[in-house]
Amino acid sequence: MRARPDLVVLRPEGLYCPAGDFYIDPWKPVARAVITHGHGDHARSGMGVYHVVADGLPILRWRLGEQDYRVYEYGEPFDLGDARVSLHPAGHVLGSSQVRIEVDGEVWVASGDYKRQPDPTCVPFEVVHCDVFITESTFGLPIYRWPHTPDVARDIVEWRNACGERGEAAVLLCYALGKAQRLLAELEAFTDRPALLHGAVAAGVEVYRGAGVRMLETRLVSETAKGAEFAGELIVAPPSAAGSSWMRRFKRAQTGFASGWMRVRGNRRRRNYDRGFVVSDHADWPDLMRTIRATGASRVIATHGSTDAIVRALNESGIAAEALRTEFGEAVEGEQE
Repeated sequence: MRARPDLVVLRPEGLYCPAGDFYIDPWKPVARAVITHGHGDHARSGMGVYHVVADGLPILRWRLGEQDYRVYEYGEPFDLGDARVSLHPAGHVLGSSQVRIEVDGEVWVASGDYKRQPDPTCVPFEVVHCDVFITESTFGLPIYRWPHTPDVARDIVEWRNACGERGEAAVLLCYALGKAQRLLAELEAFTDRPALLHGAVAAGVEVYRGAGVRMLETRLVSETAKGAEFAGELIVAPPSAAGSSWMRRFKRAQTGFASGWMRVRGNRRRRNYDRGFVVSDHADWPDLMRTIRATGASRVIATHGSTDAIVRALNESGIAAEALRTEFGEAVEGEQE
């Protein structure tokens, strides 16, 4: 019997669904794009039509401006060509989605980026049963296992307090969209002292607040009185702030980095951070493996990250698996995790 053609294939523009004539998170301009979430490596300008989930629209408007958006609720089916498509929660950041594609009874799911840990800033991940699962694998190595995020938030507060006792500011570096907002939401349970924000973080915080997400009270560093000492303050900034002239305003400061990459201690030492806090907006190794099995997929395609270990482990367990090398390539330490 002749095998069915793949519902999703790799083209120079990105992941393409021939039956629906659309791309998923394309990296070059195309006529029809289905966007999983608003991070810059997934949502780009120049597309003709953007098919998006309603929860993610505020971020896309902030990042891309007004475009031709076609907006759907989670789980709401819509037709593109011969494909029936729906978007389902991915739990990665506010408005993140998995893409379910059904053609002639066959179902494929492209995960986009996802995580399984609880996150007060976005809808939890939903397992979507399918025949073929295209999974991200940013942290696809057995060493990557995440601690309980509220415990990390408590550690951050204790670090800030210890910095204050030494007359230092506590500068927490983390990705400005998703990670910063998640930490501010988690910190609210352990402190009522406002955090100070770098301008690049503040813009995303306002987008989340506009979407109704509760977070710790914040103020802008730039609005602090000239000559302020900042001792004992928690300052949230993007990784690009490390070593920049912006840091000079803090006479004495420690730097911490919140990322899944901090699970490997050598990463913190190599980047010269004083503290590393292990928190990620991607699934760790156990959650990658349990999610893949929960989908019931008989075939798995791993992309974006450490694909080799996942492919090997799945094949050894009897699940047909392969890697697909996208433009995203290997995950970059410190960028979005």
